[in-house]
Formats: sequence, structure tokens, C-alpha cells
Amino acid sequence: MQPSFASKLRMALVMTLAVYPVVTLYLYVLMPLTPGWEMWQRSLVLVPVMASTIVLLIVPFIGKHFGGFIAGRKAAA
Repeated sequence: MQPSFASKLRMALVMTLAVYPVVTLYLYVLMPLTPGWEMWQRSLVLVPVMASTIVLLIVPFIGKHFGGFIAGRKAAA
């Protein structure tokens, strides 16, 4: 069964809220370590680290803690 459009929107919202601070943190760490580097060179370092963080940490965390919200299930009373 395909996820509903509403479920996809909820996943996008939660992913955005989870990924944004991590990307910002990585940039704060990376920028002082790479003065004078071109943007593509910084991206070459940032993207694999960020992709690994998303796949190995953020997505499992979201699935475990926000799976019900994303699926649209109501919390047990």
C-alpha cells in the first residue's frame, strides 16, 4: 500500500525539522576548518557525512519516535 499524500507531507515536515539543525551544526564545524575552499569542495565533504547521518541516525530515530504520527495513527488513550 502506498503512503498517502498527507503521510508524505508529515514525513517531509519531520525530516526537515530533524535535518536542518544537523546540517547547520555540520556547517558551523566545517566552515572554520576549510577557509579558502570552494563551495563544491565543502559540499564534497559535507554530503557524504550528512547522507550517512540521515540514513544511519535520523531516519531510524524518526521511524521509532514519530512513525505513528507520520502514518496518521492516533495515540493510544
